[in-house]
Amino acid sequence: MQGVGSVNMSMGGAATGQPIDISGALQWNPAAITVFDKDQIRLDVGLFFSSPELSSTVPEFDSEGQPTGNFFSGTTEDDRGLSPLPALAYKVGSTSRHHFGFSAFGISGFGVTFPESTTNPINMPQEMGGFGRVESNYSLFQVGAAYAYELSEKFSIGVQPTFNFASLELMPNPTANPTQAGYPSTDGASTAFGFGAQFGVFYDSGAGFKAGAAYKTAQTFGDFEFDNVYLDGSTGTNSFNLDYPSILSFGVGYSTGAFDLALDYRLVNYENTDGFEAVGWTQTGSVAGFGWENINIISAGVQFSGIDRLPLRLGYTYSSNPIQDELAFYSVPATAIIKNAFQFGLGYEISEKFEIDGVFHFGSSGDATSGPLLNPQFAQNFPPYGAIPGSEVSYDMTTFMFMFGAQYSW
Repeated sequence: MQGVGSVNMSMGGAATGQPIDISGALQWNPAAITVFDKDQIRLDVGLFFSSPELSSTVPEFDSEGQPTGNFFSGTTEDDRGLSPLPALAYKVGSTSRHHFGFSAFGISGFGVTFPESTTNPINMPQEMGGFGRVESNYSLFQVGAAYAYELSEKFSIGVQPTFNFASLELMPNPTANPTQAGYPSTDGASTAFGFGAQFGVFYDSGAGFKAGAAYKTAQTFGDFEFDNVYLDGSTGTNSFNLDYPSILSFGVGYSTGAFDLALDYRLVNYENTDGFEAVGWTQTGSVAGFGWENINIISAGVQFSGIDRLPLRLGYTYSSNPIQDELAFYSVPATAIIKNAFQFGLGYEISEKFEIDGVFHFGSSGDATSGPLLNPQFAQNFPPYGAIPGSEVSYDMTTFMFMFGAQYSW
């Protein structure tokens, strides 16, 4: 997602150099929690909805196996529904140079539910050459324990060990070896535990200008261990490693009068991350990995506090697409690519200690991600991935989210 919690989301996720709330600081720069002069606890809950569409085209052949010049095309709409997004943050230490924070965030995920269809080639039953119902569900929940120290009135440093829990479910499961019955489906979700860390520095000029930088290491996970069920009732097992990429963040901010401005840049390193780095088919016809490229993210936000007790916020997030056209097929279970995201949020200060906030998010993938359909049986004649001549798979999506939060300070 573009941010964590209703306040940080409404600022487009920008917080590395201009933390508006403790959730954004704990997610993007642990050193920045020193800017808050009160101890705080914050809880946010959001409802996320996405509407991806999956389209495919294949050439038609006559009884002798020759192309007719006609094409068979179709589109399937996702019927997944709503997904919850929780965020909990806690910060203490406002009376000394030592600051401590705790966070528990749902920070990442993807999922689609494309029903089986006889009008869309890729969703046709496996016995007819398609993949049938395509369903995926990946979620990552991260817990962090932050420590920050004020080196001076202007400089702070911070460190945050992170502990992760992830679950993954796939139908069909392309990471497993296919048989004559096709690819299997996972028998329920598999889980994995991971760990990592984040390091940050923060500068507050005291005259409105702020800046920060942070590095979150790759989150290293154990393997997902899948119990698979094939269409003929046979069973099998396989394992797949899917880590979470490292993130390098830089941010600046400026506060003047009733305005707080924030701008962040992030580099997400998929190219050196297990599960995303590898690409192509294994010798047994399973998928080796997504083959994603690194992405660049720009987050920008503005807060206006000129209305008594009613701060207003606007945010925008740009993200480049990690999926190369020729590899689009491998990411059909993970179509959650949001190129442009827009957020509007507001808060209400009920008292000096208690505040409530809300945000509305709209995101779009922009242009559709598209490429050829791939088949391991075609890899020898059409290297390296077995692109089917004249075929295409494409997907795009829009996202919506409402999130509400409450904060208590003392």
